[in-house]
Amino acid sequence: MEYTPHDEALIEAKWQELVDECRKHKICKREDDWQFVRRAYFLAKEAHKGVRRRSGEPYVIHPIEVALIAVREIGLGKKSVVAALLHDVVEDTDYTVEDIARIFSPKIASMVDGLTKIAGVFNSQNSEQAEYFRKVLLTLSDDVRVIIIKIADRLHNMRTLGAMPHNKQIKITSETIYLFVPLAYRLGLHAIKSELEDLCMRYRFPKEYEEIRLKIDATKSKREEYIERFMAPIREVLDRNKFQYEMSARVKSIYSIWNKMRRKEIPFEEVYDLFAIRIVFKALPFPSEKTQCWQVYSCVTDIYTPKPDRLRDWISIPKSNGYEALHSTVMGPEGTWVEVQVRTERMNDIAERGFAAHWKYKHASITQEEDGLDRWLKKVRDALNSPAENALEFLDNFKLSLYKSDIVVFTPKGEPQSLPYGASVLDFAYEIHTKIGDHAIGAKINHRIMPVTTLLNSGDQVEVITAENARPKAEWLDVVITSKARQAIQDHLKREREDNINYGMELLRKRLEEHSVILSGRVLRKLMPAYECRNKDELYSKIGAGIINLDNLDKLLKENSSRKILKFWKLFIPGMEGVQQGDDIDELDLDDDVTSLDESQSAKEGSPAPEFVIAECCEPIPGDNVVGYRDPQRGVIVVHKSNCDTLIRLAAQFGDNIVKDEIKWSQHKAVSYLASVEIRGIDRPGIILDLTRLITADFSINMRTINVQSHDGIFEGTISLYVKDIQGLNSLLDNIRQIKGMESVKRLLNV
Repeated sequence: MEYTPHDEALIEAKWQELVDECRKHKICKREDDWQFVRRAYFLAKEAHKGVRRRSGEPYVIHPIEVALIAVREIGLGKKSVVAALLHDVVEDTDYTVEDIARIFSPKIASMVDGLTKIAGVFNSQNSEQAEYFRKVLLTLSDDVRVIIIKIADRLHNMRTLGAMPHNKQIKITSETIYLFVPLAYRLGLHAIKSELEDLCMRYRFPKEYEEIRLKIDATKSKREEYIERFMAPIREVLDRNKFQYEMSARVKSIYSIWNKMRRKEIPFEEVYDLFAIRIVFKALPFPSEKTQCWQVYSCVTDIYTPKPDRLRDWISIPKSNGYEALHSTVMGPEGTWVEVQVRTERMNDIAERGFAAHWKYKHASITQEEDGLDRWLKKVRDALNSPAENALEFLDNFKLSLYKSDIVVFTPKGEPQSLPYGASVLDFAYEIHTKIGDHAIGAKINHRIMPVTTLLNSGDQVEVITAENARPKAEWLDVVITSKARQAIQDHLKREREDNINYGMELLRKRLEEHSVILSGRVLRKLMPAYECRNKDELYSKIGAGIINLDNLDKLLKENSSRKILKFWKLFIPGMEGVQQGDDIDELDLDDDVTSLDESQSAKEGSPAPEFVIAECCEPIPGDNVVGYRDPQRGVIVVHKSNCDTLIRLAAQFGDNIVKDEIKWSQHKAVSYLASVEIRGIDRPGIILDLTRLITADFSINMRTINVQSHDGIFEGTISLYVKDIQGLNSLLDNIRQIKGMESVKRLLNV
C-alpha cells in the first residue's frame, strides 16, 4: 500500500525533528557524519516503503522515533542513531547483515544483528522469547549500546501499545516489567524506567491506573501550595550562601504509588510521600562535590529536623548503576515527612540519562578506577562467557543480577564487596570464588560464627569457613539471590541429579523385576502420585538419592490406581459454546484403562469447551481479573490472577501461549473457593471469639483452618476459609477490619 501525501508529510516532519535533535545535541560534527545518518534514513525509508504499523501510521516513523529517544532522552551518538534507524531492516525486509556491513560498517552491522530477532524453529520445550533475550543480552559482552537501543525500541512500542490486541498487550507488558524495567534501572535510565512501569500498569490495570491519576490531579493545587511553603525558607538560605541551583518537586510515579498501596495495604490517602524535593546545584571546582552536597544538606537541616534513620548517602558509596545523591527525610510544616534529594548537575545528568552520561563524565570527574556500573558490567560479561545451556535458566539467572538495592560488605582484609540487598553468606562466598561457595560450611560475621544461610547487612565484615567434604545443597537455592551463586549451585545439582536419575532408574528396574513387572509408562503413572512426584525424572532422582525407599513397592503395585479429581472452577470464554461444568461438582475417574489425566485432557482439545485449571501460585477466585495461559504439555488453560508474578514470568518467556480471548467467571455461585487471609493486631480477651462469630454466624462462611499466635500483646495468624467470590471476600475483610484491635487484614496470594 503506497503512502499518501499526508503520510509523506508525517515522515518528513518526524525526520526533520530528528535532524533538529541531532543538531541540538551536536551528534554530527562533520558533513561526513550527516551523510552517514542520512544514508541510514533513506535506506530505512526505502526498505519499509508502503508498510504500516497496526496503528495505521507508516512503519518508518517507528525507527525514527527510536532514534529520537536514543538522542533526546538517552544522549547516544551517531552510530547509535544509525543502528536505531536500521534496527528492523534485517528482520523485516530482504536486506541482510552482510548488506548493512557493506553499505555502512561491520560495527553497525553487528549492532543491527544484535537488535534482530532470532528466526528459526525452536524446541517446544524452549522459549523463543528467552532465546531472543539471551541473544540481545549477549551483546553486553561487546556493546552496551545495543541493549540501550533495544530499551528505546521497547519504550516506543509501549507508547503505542493501545493498537495491539489484549493477549499481545499482556505478552509485551510482562516482558517489559520482567526484564526491560530492571535493565533500564541497572543502566541508570531512571526516567525511562518510571515511564515503562507506568505504561505497563496503564494497560494491565487501567481502572486502578485511572483512579490514582485522577486522585493525583485532584490534590495538585493543595500539593503545590504546600511545596511552595516548604521550599521558600530553603531558597532563602541557599541564595544567602550563593549556591547556583534549581529546586523542584517530583511527584511519585503512578506505578510506585500503586505498588506502595498494594505492599502496605493502604488507601491512596495514606500515601504521605507523594512527592520529593530535588535540589540540583552547580558544583564549584573546590571543595569536592561530596563536601558541597553536605553543605547543601546542612542548609536544609538547619531549617527542618531530619529523620535519623532515613538518611541515604549514595555519594560515599554510589549505587551499582552509578547513581549518586544525598537523600534525607525531614519534618516539614503540618507534621508531614518530606524527602529531600541533593545532587550536583553531573549527578543529576547520570541519574536521568544513565549509561551515556556515565561515560561522558567517566574520565572527567570520576576518580575511582572502577565504579559500580563498571563492576556490574564486568560481572555480567564473566557470566556471559559461560552461559547456561537452557535459555530460560540463563534468563532467570541473569535477571537476578538486576536487583535494585545494594549493600556493601567487607572481606577480612577490609576490601569492599557490593552485593544485592537480601544477599546471604553463600552469595558472598560464591562472589569471592566458586570453590569457596561449594565448600562453605559457615562464616565469621563481625568475628561471630554464623551459618551460611545468614543474611548480610551493609557494613558486615565476613570471613567464610570452608570444609573439603562440604557440597552444595538444593536448599541453598532458596537462600541465594545472585546469579553467580545460583548458577554454580544449579550446575552442581544438575550433575548430581543426572547421576541419581541413572542410578534410581536402574534400582527401580531391578526391584520391579523381582516382582516380575516390567518398567513401563503405566507403572510409572501408578507410582508417581503414590510417591508425590510430578514426573519420572523426579521419581528416579529421589530413588537414587535415597529419599524414596521401595520397601512398600509390592503393596503399591497391587493397589487400584483409581482416584478422583475434583473441579472447583466455573470459567468460560465469551462467544464459545459450552461453559465449564454447572451446578454440581464434577468428578473424573482415573483407572488403569485411562492413560493419564494429561492425556485425557489433551484428547478433549477438539471439544468446544476448553479445560480450565486454577493456578496454584495465586489461587484466583470468582471476581478476580484472570488471564489464561495455555499449557502446551497438558493441553489445558491454566488460569492466573492478572497480577500474578508467575504469570508475568510465563508471559515474558512464552507470550504466544497467552490465551487471546478474555476469560470470564460464570454467575454460578454454588461452589466455594479456598482463600487464605492474614490478620494482625493488638491482643485482647474475646477477639478470636468476635472474629469467628463474624465469619461463621454473620457471613455463614466455613473455615478450613485458623492459626493464631499471640506474643507481647500482639497477635498474628492466618485463616483459610471457603468463599463464593471476590465480592464476598472483600466484604468479609472490610468487616474484620472493624473489629476492635484489628490492625492489618489482607488476602494471601498462596494458600
